[in-house]
Amino acid sequence: MSAGGGGLGTPRALPSSGPRALRDMPHPLAASSSEEAASELTPSPDLLLPRSFADKEKRPQWLSYLLTSTSDVAAVLVDGRSPAGGSMGMLNCQMLDLSLPNGTPVDTSSPASSSSLLNRLQLDDDLDGETRDLFVTVDDPKKHICTMETYITYRVTTKTTRAEFDLPEYSIRRRYQDFDWLRNKLEESQPTHLIPPLPEKFVMKGVVDRFSEEFVETRRKALDKFLKRIADHPVLSFNEHFNVFLTAKDLNAYKKQGMALLSKMGESVKYVTGGYKLRNRPLEFAAIGDYLDTFVLKLGTIDRIAQRIIKEELEYLVELREYGPVYSTWGGLEVELAEPLEGVSACIGNCCTALEELSDDMTEDFLPVLREYILYSESMKNVLKKRDQVQAEYEAKLEAVALKKEDRPKVPAEVEKCQDRVECFNADLKADMERWQNNKRQDFRQLLMGMADKNIQYYEKCLTAWESIIPLLQDKPETK
Repeated sequence: MSAGGGGLGTPRALPSSGPRALRDMPHPLAASSSEEAASELTPSPDLLLPRSFADKEKRPQWLSYLLTSTSDVAAVLVDGRSPAGGSMGMLNCQMLDLSLPNGTPVDTSSPASSSSLLNRLQLDDDLDGETRDLFVTVDDPKKHICTMETYITYRVTTKTTRAEFDLPEYSIRRRYQDFDWLRNKLEESQPTHLIPPLPEKFVMKGVVDRFSEEFVETRRKALDKFLKRIADHPVLSFNEHFNVFLTAKDLNAYKKQGMALLSKMGESVKYVTGGYKLRNRPLEFAAIGDYLDTFVLKLGTIDRIAQRIIKEELEYLVELREYGPVYSTWGGLEVELAEPLEGVSACIGNCCTALEELSDDMTEDFLPVLREYILYSESMKNVLKKRDQVQAEYEAKLEAVALKKEDRPKVPAEVEKCQDRVECFNADLKADMERWQNNKRQDFRQLLMGMADKNIQYYEKCLTAWESIIPLLQDKPETK
């Protein structure tokens, strides 16, 4: 993502292609240019597997199927094309209820190693070719125990060359409610823009320990991404409240200043939005709303299924940990079989370790991205509702002017101002939707490529473990 320069002026309207149907809108998993991606990112057919299964003719049938399926997944994620022959099985995109365009048949050759898939996915963070001049990181979580409460703070480090900042580098500490304050302020002061979501504040007591190392690290990553998305936005990054958040040692003074004003603004907005009703949402924005509804539904389904898979993997892991030592105990009773039985026990132990790593990766890397984009979609829906409310107000005022009996009624300045707000909403929403689509395409391609890479690593480790005991199980020539 790129951070653009410039002040807080009237947003520049993007060129519009006119109303588009939902089926014509780019899908989050579709690449921007399938032909270009195919030429640069498709795994080379010349790459070979290590070890004894490099020769395709000598591979077991199950391994060939696994490698073909994995290569198909990588091809779809990289260039957006459907694999030839439909060999993906349950791993194809039918679960997403998608219809990816049918392109040139994909070569199903396996990469040299699991990491080569991810290494070939070169994602350009500088989307617009602009120079980044604001860098923000969130790290070093610390637990604070007070008389009334216990909470976590995070170090927020800022490095910048912008003239709006007095110093080139800042380092302050913030807690979750400070991030929440910033987001609320951005929504108030930038109502026409999409504000990145925060991770959920509340967790179920007894189910998730909010002070555990895993939970704190997951939240730290989410807060870090939240600030990075704002810092990379060409308008939000110049917001005065964002500047205060990054630089002020004591944020409480700024919080108290805005409480009374916030109360009055809330009542005013409620009054304005409650008096008008939108007749028809423009087709372009109606398509966006329909797309978001479908997108959230699919992500929610994937999230629920993924959580069930992780739960079953953990249950399977418990069984494996009990299963392996049985062979070791048995080896103590069978002198002639002791070595191979110990080998099987060690093999199962290695598979346990690999499965545990796979489950941790799913929990820490895969699920948080799904939940972030579910919240992101809800934020976009809220901006759409605000746009509709402004348009409804404009239509009502314009109709009131038209009902006047004057031959050529003069359009009041209030109506013109309302029209400007509608145009501003439309331009900002289109710009943020385009930016969101670009970010989403990058995030999901990187996420799914990482998931494919982790699964390949898991099966490679299991394959190596079982290969290691084959020599122990083979018949050895008897010594005379």
